[in-house]
Amino acid sequence: MSTTRADRLTWTRNDALVAVGATAVDLTGFAFDTQFEDAPLGVTTGALVVAAGLSLVARRRHPVATLAVVLVLGVVVNLVTSVSPHFGLAPSVALYSVAVARGPAVVAVAALLTAPLSCLGQGGLPFESGYGVLANVAATVLVVVTGLLAKRWQRETEANRILLADRAVAEERRRIARELHDIVAHHITTMQLMAGGARANLAHDPEAAREALVTLEGSGRLALSEMRQLLDVLRAGEEPETAPPAPQPGAGDLDRIVTESRLAGMETEFTVRGPVRPLPPTVGLTVFRVVQEALTNARKHAGDTRARVRLTYRPDEVTVEVSDDGPGGGSGTGAAPVRPPGRGGYGLIGMRERVALQGGTLEAAPQDAGGFRVAARLPVAPGAGAPEGEEARR
Repeated sequence: MSTTRADRLTWTRNDALVAVGATAVDLTGFAFDTQFEDAPLGVTTGALVVAAGLSLVARRRHPVATLAVVLVLGVVVNLVTSVSPHFGLAPSVALYSVAVARGPAVVAVAALLTAPLSCLGQGGLPFESGYGVLANVAATVLVVVTGLLAKRWQRETEANRILLADRAVAEERRRIARELHDIVAHHITTMQLMAGGARANLAHDPEAAREALVTLEGSGRLALSEMRQLLDVLRAGEEPETAPPAPQPGAGDLDRIVTESRLAGMETEFTVRGPVRPLPPTVGLTVFRVVQEALTNARKHAGDTRARVRLTYRPDEVTVEVSDDGPGGGSGTGAAPVRPPGRGGYGLIGMRERVALQGGTLEAAPQDAGGFRVAARLPVAPGAGAPEGEEARR
């Protein structure tokens, strides 16, 4: 049976076994009572006992309803037969399930109903038989206390399981951290020293420089292999990818999202200033996400308006600005006044976090003349870039 199929069932094999066992015990008990009191067990009585026992298959999903069915059928059994009422196994299991699954108020009501209803027979409530009433009350209390103790034990077991799982995760993190430290401290330090030695000996001792470069290559290959092994451990259990991952977007993909904005009905202007050059992948991705989120917010909150995207390359930084000319009062891109209270704002938070990770700054505020403006300033060291990433997309 598949997991999906099992999840759709309202009972499990264990529930079925409990129901069949309780039915067999109650039928046996009634059979002995009828023989002892010379009142043969009728077909109707037997069918009611079986129905009460088999209803326990739903006790985990619907404990209160199951208890109600068992009590009602038990009362009917006691009323149609002359056998003295008794506290059977089916009501015990049903009441136990309520005690385990429900709160104190529900458990108290269930116990107060179970004790008197289980005593109800052809002669009404047999208060003249104090022993029978006391026995049913004692059985009810015993079942409830057992259920409450089982619930407490289950909670403590679950808490311990979670604690052990958290400890295992923390221990695994420490192990991975130690291995990463070993890789960085040994291989990369060796690579740095070999690179420095090769540079120092390149002019007057080419052979020593060559040996240093060979050692550098081997250490780098080993470090890469160990890093891949760690990544395989971290990715263990993930669903296998059916297709190779798409390259991360960058500043070279801004034309595409500007075109999508125009096709969505917003007139969007895009200008680039300064000499275009490759950007580091993380910076290019940040520029792309800022523009994407700003244009999305403009379409959501600015209404029928016009947007402008301006990308500026400077020697030591890149800036991107997205503005719209929506209605005044901050009703533009992501402005709070047009959002329902308690909603929105996560896009701006995400943009700020992305920009801050790159050491940049983000401004997002309504404009005095109307509309909204988002401007990000990202530092880029001269010569830093990713030709194979950015240029390939231009």
